[in-house]
Amino acid sequence: MSKIHLKLTVNSEEVETLAEPRELLIHVLRERLNLTGPHIGCETSHCGACTVDMDGKSVKSCTVFAAQANGATITTIEGLGTPDALHPLQKAFREHHGLQCGFCTPGMITRAYRLLQENPNPTEEEVRFGMSGNLCRCTGYQNIVKSILAAAAEMNAAKEAAE
Repeated sequence: MSKIHLKLTVNSEEVETLAEPRELLIHVLRERLNLTGPHIGCETSHCGACTVDMDGKSVKSCTVFAAQANGATITTIEGLGTPDALHPLQKAFREHHGLQCGFCTPGMITRAYRLLQENPNPTEEEVRFGMSGNLCRCTGYQNIVKSILAAAAEMNAAKEAAE
């Protein structure tokens, strides 16, 4: 089977790679681009461990063909912050114990990022609904919700201070 040429912008960097036409985006990200933040969980789009931001939408990268992402702008957990400059969501998850084993965390934070772009000041109910496509087997969700609400408050305060 012949490979297709892909051009993507991943975490603000233009990249090119070859992929099989049937290859999934999660495999391109992890195996070809060495971005291991998005995790392979259920491979059926139920768990959300593979969630990335693609062209301004949360997508489950285990159900997107790499060919469908050609030309797309993609942000993974690696593109949200660095160890020295954490994104407010990463910081809030750490400070408010929004993670335990950490397997679901990259997908959770990437989904929460898009949620807060769409709704910068969500209620607890809106966070719970907005995150319902991302599953966690460890935390019970309360601290995940608390983390997202804390990050929203910090991001809103920073935005107001800048205005």
